[in-house]
Amino acid sequence: MRARRPDADALGTSPPRRRDVLGYAWALGLGALTVPALALSTAGIVRAQDPSTAAGQRFMRIGTGSAAGHYFPIGGMIANAISRPPGARPCEKGGSCGVPGLIAVAQSTGGSVDNIRGLAAGTLNLALCQADIAYWARSGSAVFEDVGPMPDLVALARLYDEKMHLVVRANSDVTRVEDLRGRRVALGELGSGTLVDARLVLAAHGLTEDDVEPVYDRPGPAADQLVAGEIEAFFFVGAAPVTVVTELAEALPIRLLDLNGETFAGMSGRHPYLSAGVIPGGVYAGVPEPVSTLAVAAVLVTTKTLDTETAHGITRAIWHPNVRGLFGSEDEPEMLTPALAPHGTGIPLHAGAQRYYEEAGYLP
Repeated sequence: MRARRPDADALGTSPPRRRDVLGYAWALGLGALTVPALALSTAGIVRAQDPSTAAGQRFMRIGTGSAAGHYFPIGGMIANAISRPPGARPCEKGGSCGVPGLIAVAQSTGGSVDNIRGLAAGTLNLALCQADIAYWARSGSAVFEDVGPMPDLVALARLYDEKMHLVVRANSDVTRVEDLRGRRVALGELGSGTLVDARLVLAAHGLTEDDVEPVYDRPGPAADQLVAGEIEAFFFVGAAPVTVVTELAEALPIRLLDLNGETFAGMSGRHPYLSAGVIPGGVYAGVPEPVSTLAVAAVLVTTKTLDTETAHGITRAIWHPNVRGLFGSEDEPEMLTPALAPHGTGIPLHAGAQRYYEEAGYLP
């Protein structure tokens, strides 16, 4: 069956997007960085592999994901938290609590797999990524088997749990994964963790991409195609509520398919970084009951080329008390919390991050 041809951005052949600057501007509304800092940030996208491109200033790019998902706004918050451009007010006076001289920007990308490739190529300095993708990249297994292991890949923080969403119209006759056979289904953008996990879900139910009509697209266009009747279902992995699904549910009656215990049992032994999860009832309009699904941790990753002091400073800045209100609390386990941050990353911590967690009492 013929797959929809992905666009140039999905193939990674297009020029760098300007969404990185837009993401940083969005983040500025949450913190104390200045307009001059935003102007300087455009210079930092020239050589992400060299964060020391100007005297007294360091520029970093954070690989995120589609603007319709959680990675992009979370990346913007992290960029704001860790940045402290020259001339910014000091932290103790209500200014930035980031790393002195650092200016970070959040860049929209294809997602987890795309971000790992960006780190390996040196075009990204930090990235958001699913824990299972990070594990496979470091070990050179699964989707990274053809490129070999990436032993320098390390984690700075576990951020939150993401949930698999399998969305159909409310009146669809698709009630289980097996019913997708022969249907036109959006599996996720090329280079995304969603696509990787969608393949795993299909395989757990005896299906492959050849058994459906696959569409490789971002969640926003996929939702539009569901409304237009051009596809019958789409996959997306993100922390509920996902904005694109929220907006879709307000425009069109939808259902979320259960990925129940049997699905998880068939996958957990081979994929230890997946866990059973639940999307609470009432999160989306017209979906009043809880939906069983799969969960995977989202982590902030980098490589050992990032020096220990900078890694320590970045980690400390993310969890600084002045910043933590942007994230979550220990009463909200699906949000960003420092007590959970060093656990469930799928790969070892960077030495600088580990030192911070030990000092803060989050690790023995």
